[in-house]
Amino acid sequence: MAVKIITDTSCDLPLELLNQYNIEMIPLKVTFDDQDTYLDRFEISPSEFVIKMKRSKTLPKTSAPDPQTFITSFEKGLKEAEEIIFVSLSSALSSTYQTALMASEMIGGKNIQVFDSLTASLGTGIAAIKATYMAAQGLTANAIVEHLNTIRKTREVLFTLDTLENVVRGGRLSSFQGMAGTLLNIKPILRGNSDGVPVVVEKVRGRNKAIHRLVSMLGELQGDTVREKLIGISHVSCPEEAQKLAQAIKEMYSPKKEIIISEMGATLGTYAGVGGLMINV
Repeated sequence: MAVKIITDTSCDLPLELLNQYNIEMIPLKVTFDDQDTYLDRFEISPSEFVIKMKRSKTLPKTSAPDPQTFITSFEKGLKEAEEIIFVSLSSALSSTYQTALMASEMIGGKNIQVFDSLTASLGTGIAAIKATYMAAQGLTANAIVEHLNTIRKTREVLFTLDTLENVVRGGRLSSFQGMAGTLLNIKPILRGNSDGVPVVVEKVRGRNKAIHRLVSMLGELQGDTVREKLIGISHVSCPEEAQKLAQAIKEMYSPKKEIIISEMGATLGTYAGVGGLMINV
């Protein structure tokens, strides 16, 4: 294999797809209020994370891999392939991208490309899958990253939160605002902006309305291209609603490719909270 694709555990790709496309992951870390630290997905599964998060008095903290973890992974990858592309979680959400660049420079970096996905969860995962498509066609790492930069301009990230508890605990919303939103059954709709930062674009009342709005917004923003896109849906402990969302997308847009559905790991699950539901294309 001329080009090896590596990503981080925020990608939320199911294990079967990681194996199918020979994509390796570098783990981020999550630390709980008891100071126990775990490697995301390597030492704590998404379902185990949710259980422990519910029991925590404070919001779990996530952190990027250290430079040596990247160096070890990159050196291993270069024994398997001539070049490496590391597809990273958005640089606006984590220091993972900057640390990967640092590690690459520490070992020369000539055959290592670090790509900032400017997205998260299956958005990062889908970028990694697309990179493997191009690698299989024989493209060089430089050419693949050029294509990824173009693809990134048309990516879309839409999600909703079922509870405002984690954004309150994380200090991004006052307790008064959180209480008011809960009492009024307000569900925010968020969209990733061009800088890779999620921003609230709408607020609706009720979970069903929020899910239906995600479906309609997808078409409003992507137009007829939805049918051609590889779509990913990730969730925090709400598989039935993720399936419901996928079915609604199938009925409205008839996508040609199978929709990827997965659980969010600790990296995004910490902020989304139980019931977090995200669409990535």
